[in-house]
Amino acid sequence: MVYKYDDINPDDYIKSKSQVKREMTALQKLGEQLIDMNEKQLASIPLDESILDAIYEARKMPHREARRRHLQFIGRLMRETNHEAIQAAVDKLQNRSDQYIHRQHQIERYRDLLIEDNKQVFQTMVTTCPGIDVQHLRQLIRSAQKERDENQASTNSRKLFSYIRDQLAAHDQDNDK
Repeated sequence: MVYKYDDINPDDYIKSKSQVKREMTALQKLGEQLIDMNEKQLASIPLDESILDAIYEARKMPHREARRRHLQFIGRLMRETNHEAIQAAVDKLQNRSDQYIHRQHQIERYRDLLIEDNKQVFQTMVTTCPGIDVQHLRQLIRSAQKERDENQASTNSRKLFSYIRDQLAAHDQDNDK
């Protein structure tokens, strides 16, 4: 009998031992990520009760052989569930976390450039955020510059950071409407 390419079903192939091992290791790493998450993050992930129980049990274990075996157990439990949905939810959480970190770094750059008296960033802030109190912003910048020049604690620098963060958040909410 002659087989055509269209007659061959990829699902009929047997996975190699190495491929099975790679998939098991990936599920164990996913289980380890789940163990490190907090309760709020875990609540947003579609997990079976048995997996949740195994995660809570693994948190109590020391980082030794028993924990390694328990991670294998979690991986085995995840093979029996919809692990693609779990991985997608974890990736979504990671993406949100990365966006938050990026936003914080962006605000820090704005703050540092404003303290260095960058007029272009100041103008961008004023035009981007129409509800911004320009006088208050200038006062915060001057106070932060004075702290920097006198090598004092950066209290006003933190206030400037908070003000920029609040203004950008208000601007983002206005744009979302």
